[in-house]
Amino acid sequence: MLLQSPWAPRLANVETNATERLVLALADDIIEGRLMGGDRLPAHRDLAWKLGIGLGTVTKAYAALERRGLTRSVKGRGTFVAIRQARNDRQIDLSSNTPPATLNARILARTLTGIARKIDADHFNLYAPPAGHLEHRLVLARWLETLGLTVDPSHLVLTSGARQALALAFDLACGPQGVILTERITYPGAIALARRKGYRMQGVRIDAEGMVPEALADALDSASSASSKAVYLTPTLHNPTTATMGEKRRQAMAEICRQAGASIIEDGVYAASEPGLPPLAALAPEIVLHVNGMSKSLGPGLQIGALALPAGLSAAAEETLQDMPVSPSPLSCAVVEEWLIAGIIPSIQRDLRHEARRRSSLAASLLGTAELIWHPGAYNAWLPMQRDTADRFVFAAAAAGIKLTPPETMMVDRDDQASGIRLCLGGPSFEDLTEALTVLAGLLKRWE
Repeated sequence: MLLQSPWAPRLANVETNATERLVLALADDIIEGRLMGGDRLPAHRDLAWKLGIGLGTVTKAYAALERRGLTRSVKGRGTFVAIRQARNDRQIDLSSNTPPATLNARILARTLTGIARKIDADHFNLYAPPAGHLEHRLVLARWLETLGLTVDPSHLVLTSGARQALALAFDLACGPQGVILTERITYPGAIALARRKGYRMQGVRIDAEGMVPEALADALDSASSASSKAVYLTPTLHNPTTATMGEKRRQAMAEICRQAGASIIEDGVYAASEPGLPPLAALAPEIVLHVNGMSKSLGPGLQIGALALPAGLSAAAEETLQDMPVSPSPLSCAVVEEWLIAGIIPSIQRDLRHEARRRSSLAASLLGTAELIWHPGAYNAWLPMQRDTADRFVFAAAAAGIKLTPPETMMVDRDDQASGIRLCLGGPSFEDLTEALTVLAGLLKRWE
């Protein structure tokens, strides 16, 4: 005997077609906990009769709910609520901008078997030079070449992550009395790093393509008294806004900094997700410190950072690193070398781009707001909001079991009122992401 459904049939009170009204009514009751995981939904024909709608309407609505991960159908038994309700015991994290999980045990096992036969034991028996082993710098130089950046390995410093490479770049490009100019909304890790080190950071106006050249020129002019000026930019898939500079904008930024005598710190960690555009370091190698790393391009477990330097800074970098060794794991470097030799890096990156596109499309579909800014290659989406609204939204999301990035961590000027919500799409499972975005969509509808 089949269990009866506990759901009281209804259609949402909104002006749309019957399918969408039924989807919204069921989704709202699932998310709000009025239906629990494992509860059975009414049979298609019974529900169609009770609501006075067509059988096809119910079938389409149930299919939409299953695509969103809210229900599951069991052949011969019916349709059941699939969403988990234990929000008091868990939290879906949309605050960490990590790439989706695409590496599998088979690839890793084959890789480890390959490197076991040829790994250099001296890389484990001896301390690495300050900038990293030459063999490993050669490997990273080959990888950077696939991104359009040709680097002399002697001008390359390796670190145990891109954030350490960024910290070194800040130290080299900005002295104690210097200033770092950056997008007025930018990567939280860079802001936290600058504040922790006591560097003065100044926000510059942005548009849909990133930092505005005229605004940068004005900011550099007003900062002329600073002992050193550095411009920190993420030209490809800017975190958090996903803005990407075209080639013309990149050339303009390089020329403005060249004329002003300012260094550029280029954050290129997302460049592999949107190939084809020239790195700033390729346009102005004499002034650009290029930061990159493997965690966003291949997988978070590969903690390898790389800093490509103008020729005149290599000695200063090595001197700085004498007391702060930050070389990456030899095993991680060997993994990357094996992947380069085997030619599987392009396939890994294709898988990442495919999954990023799938998740970005899901966010656009579920949130359904014209304001949402997303890019098919990005691991996050951006929802502009006024600062006080964004703060309240983050708090409401936390109460619903979803962790979001606090807006203030992305604001160079803490008093800036033009803010927003960063939605990190790569970390959770697809099921959890669907659940979280559906909850957020419900919150947004109630706030309209």
